[in-house]
Amino acid sequence: QVQLVESGGGSVQAGGSLRLSCAASKTISSIYDMGWSRQAPGKQRELVARITAGGRTNYANSVKGRFTISRDTGKKTLYLQMNSLKADDTAVYYCDVQTLTGLGVRNEYWGQGTQVTVSS
Repeated sequence: QVQLVESGGGSVQAGGSLRLSCAASKTISSIYDMGWSRQAPGKQRELVARITAGGRTNYANSVKGRFTISRDTGKKTLYLQMNSLKADDTAVYYCDVQTLTGLGVRNEYWGQGTQVTVSS
């Protein structure tokens, strides 16, 4: 069973930076796309950023120009570089990997979440 382990969360002042990492325990085949989402207290989980197997990226409007999603295939790791952090970025951040086989079978893997707290 594949496990995704997140790290890099913590507490930072507004304007600061953090880099989140999401490491897979083994190589994942048939990746369709990967991404980060977040959930703040009392709010629904929302998309933050995604990257396709081909490298195309997509960001929530609220983080465009501040966050960068990237991956290191050799290290089996997904990253989220977060700059110019705001108090509104405070949330638990989750990574996920979506797979799609040639037969159309979908699967997904999720990390356990990492807390990001931004103080103003």
